[in-house]
Amino acid sequence: MIQRDLTIINRLGLHARATAKLVQLLSTFRCQATLEARGREVNAKSIMGVMLLAAGTGSTVVLRVDGEDEQAAADAVAALFERRFDEDS
Repeated sequence: MIQRDLTIINRLGLHARATAKLVQLLSTFRCQATLEARGREVNAKSIMGVMLLAAGTGSTVVLRVDGEDEQAAADAVAALFERRFDEDS
């Protein structure tokens, strides 16, 4: 299992479009994935679950991935966060 703390740095936080990008990205991997914020842990491959976190700009979320392609999934998600979900110019 890999665990990473990720800070949300895009302007709008984990809103619908950013959440959809995250879930779509994770759906390409076979590993299990969860996100945790403010004591709540959700399935990171579920749009509704991730939206329930209501994680805004500056929030830190904990990504946990477990499975055969966990390293690639963790790296891809970290890159998506670093790119600000391709939203901010």
